Amino acid sequence: MSEVVEIVLEGPAKNALGSALMDQTIDALKAAKGAPLLIRGSGDAFSAGLNLKEIAACDEAGMRVFLTKLSELLDLIWRYPGPTVAAMNGHAIAGGALVALACDHRVVTNNPKARIGLNEVAIGVRFPPFILRLVQARIGALHMPEVVLGAHLFGPEDAVRVGLAEEVAEDVLGVAHQRLKTLARHRPSIYAATKAALRPKIEPTPEEERQFDEEVVPVWTGEELRASIHAMFAKK
Repeated sequence: MSEVVEIVLEGPAKNALGSALMDQTIDALKAAKGAPLLIRGSGDAFSAGLNLKEIAACDEAGMRVFLTKLSELLDLIWRYPGPTVAAMNGHAIAGGALVALACDHRVVTNNPKARIGLNEVAIGVRFPPFILRLVQARIGALHMPEVVLGAHLFGPEDAVRVGLAEEVAEDVLGVAHQRLKTLARHRPSIYAATKAALRPKIEPTPEEERQFDEEVVPVWTGEELRASIHAMFAKK
């Protein structure tokens, strides 16, 4: 078995995914070269979402770059040839939950205070086409309305129930390493080929790319979202 590569999401605001952290993670994914990969968060959170301060400061051109970078990050995890396991050691919300969903297996802490979910609709943003397809590929049709339209933040047990994680563990990092070790016992070339065959096509069509530019990006830079973000920070 190849040596395990561990990627740690580390940054302010509970490891919020800003451009710098996404760039670091993208570089680490490329450098891992297919070795067994474990992704965890620093401290007591996995990732509490996207960097809202950075989002609030973006114009349309900047937002297009930001969301394209997020899609690149998720695509690299989704298509990573080796086994990938997310150790969800705390909150995994919005962008954080998406990073975990792109992995092959997800272990979530048994801390009842941890919250996992996709609250984009509650915040007031639309999913880019590629990202929505990733969610559809991971969350069964039965639970999509509850997870996406309901925009709920779930506790650990309910996160497993709706498909945001596979299992709950007290020693989340230890269990995640054990699951990764089990997956890494398979011949790498066979694992990679079978994983690729199982992955549905989620790349956006030209029409969806047009829709992304004309309809989705303006929502992310609109005054309603900026006001929502400012209100969230005011409450804190």
